Amino acid sequence: MAHGPDGEPDAVLGVRNTRVKTARRFPRRAVRMQERRFLVEGPKALAEALDVPGCLDEVFVAPGAAAEHAVLLTAAEDAGAVVRRVDDAALAALADTVTPQGVVAVCRFLDRPLDHVLDALGAPGRPLAPLVVVCADVRDPGNAGTVIRCADAAGADAVVFAGTSVDPYNPKAVRATVGSLFHLPLVRTDDVHQTLAALRSAGFQVLAADGMGEDDVEVLADDGVLAAPTAWVFGNEAHGLDPTVAAACDRRVAIPIHGRAESLNLATAAAVCLYTSARSLRRGAGQH
Repeated sequence: MAHGPDGEPDAVLGVRNTRVKTARRFPRRAVRMQERRFLVEGPKALAEALDVPGCLDEVFVAPGAAAEHAVLLTAAEDAGAVVRRVDDAALAALADTVTPQGVVAVCRFLDRPLDHVLDALGAPGRPLAPLVVVCADVRDPGNAGTVIRCADAAGADAVVFAGTSVDPYNPKAVRATVGSLFHLPLVRTDDVHQTLAALRSAGFQVLAADGMGEDDVEVLADDGVLAAPTAWVFGNEAHGLDPTVAAACDRRVAIPIHGRAESLNLATAAAVCLYTSARSLRRGAGQH
């Protein structure tokens, strides 16, 4: 049952309602960081958020979508979220897409401290060696979201946004993850070098994805190097990895270009590196 700001059931809220106005501020990074809340749109995103205990905070639903998504809304209330009916104008003001899907949810931040994630990855009994992604000064939200999606698809264990990287809760980044944001641990750190040092101390080999690298990703896979715990480091879209960051990695690894293309974009390079690692890890564990 949806509730209004004073607990009145089935109240339909407009754009001037206090709760709506508060939620409309979450696309601004400063507000997100202060409140540790972000917005997701659509029933699929709502369903994904429901799978993460404690993530879902509040749900806004347009009258026309309430009946269609009644099961999801009931599950949201059962999970402790407040469900509020809003008019179409309020829903459109909350949505970041041209054609809103009738549901917008407020979620709590998902990121965890790096040491907590590394401790979990070091627990005994894991079937595969861990695989971690580090985005070092990655600035484009669409790329950031796609890297999260690639990491999820390849079975990576965590994604770290280090240095001056974009906020993974940026609305464009959230959309680009297509739900993968809720599937694997996220970490945010201020210092790239400290992050790499922590990973190395935890037993990871740290590999820089670098088009000018001395090592070839295919050769490393063939030689069994990628069957070990690995952290892949991807740099800024325009400038690549900072030279000091690349130098701090164990290897600088290139993807061979067999055709005439000058290079690969960040998301494509990430997909190639992560799937190559995933294949090596499964081979090393005797899995197909």
